[in-house]
Amino acid sequence: MRFAAIADVHGNHLALEAVLADIREQGITEVINLGDCFSGPLTAGKTADLLLELNMPTVRGNHDRYLIEQAPEMMHISDRAAYSELTEPHLGWLRGLPVSAVYQDEAYLCHATPADDNVYWLESVSPDGHVYLKPLEEIETLAAGIDFPLILCGHTHIPRVVRLSDGRLIVNPGSVGCPAYEDDLPYYHKVEAGHPLASYAILEKAGDHWLPVFRQIAYDHMEMAKLAAQNGRGEWASGLATGWLR
Repeated sequence: MRFAAIADVHGNHLALEAVLADIREQGITEVINLGDCFSGPLTAGKTADLLLELNMPTVRGNHDRYLIEQAPEMMHISDRAAYSELTEPHLGWLRGLPVSAVYQDEAYLCHATPADDNVYWLESVSPDGHVYLKPLEEIETLAAGIDFPLILCGHTHIPRVVRLSDGRLIVNPGSVGCPAYEDDLPYYHKVEAGHPLASYAILEKAGDHWLPVFRQIAYDHMEMAKLAAQNGRGEWASGLATGWLR
């Protein structure tokens, strides 16, 4: 069994197209999507058209939820920019997404954690803004009751695999379309990939074990960086151009 996992496209259709092309080149036909599909100052409408056409198994991310729960005037600037490009069919698709799912009776899917779409599962943030790997005991507490050998999440945009003490794997494939961002919760912090490449993961079952392979894909990231700058989002432009917020 072999499939690909994507997450956190954030309205970057050029990155998504490049990742999907690479997935096809690997001979993979099954893809799952871990949410946060559209939010950002890029090409939410084109991204939505592509994802709706593909109809891959998808779970709802926190920014997907904001797009269908909040009034436009109350939205964060990135959500509001995406909302302005989305049609009613796009929003209806978001409304129909589950917050979690099980894929092929093997993999549990959610955007962030099973109970909260705004909590980092594998990372913690210190009061001084340092992002670090969460202690195993805290990771396992969040995984209680998830009785599947493979657990997939996104949200932090950081490609990572953690093996739990009972052998279960938790895998974050990284972000397709947003290599750097800043957030205020629980404390102000930055997440920076340090590169502008699009990230995803391939999951393959070997015997009784799952093996992840992380892939980083080049695309015309400067085109997206220029678009972010034109839309008045300098921090997005920096992240897309370099993988750093400067």
